[in-house]
Amino acid sequence: MKALILLSMLLTSPFGLKTETLVVKTTIYCDHCRECETCGGRLEKQLSEIKGIKSAEVDAEGMTISVRYNPAKIKAEQIRKAISDLGYDADDVKANREGVKTLDGCCLPGGH
Repeated sequence: MKALILLSMLLTSPFGLKTETLVVKTTIYCDHCRECETCGGRLEKQLSEIKGIKSAEVDAEGMTISVRYNPAKIKAEQIRKAISDLGYDADDVKANREGVKTLDGCCLPGGH
């Protein structure tokens, strides 16, 4: 019984294995986002390399980025800032100008 209680505490504790999913609204101009090295693959890969982020998935049609993360290691606002730094809007956080400069032309308004 004690082991079951301890396991339950670990799974719900901020220090346990808990993950959450954050769905961030963005604007994606590229109509081939999943295949595009810059917007799809690069964004998912670079987000996944950040400590606390387990995975990221771009939905070009829905214009969202779903991020699975450990809230004990990274906060939602930090994720939004990371997306902004990569050149994309993240909910109410506007894309960082320096990040936008790194995007392919197809990823910019009017670029596809």
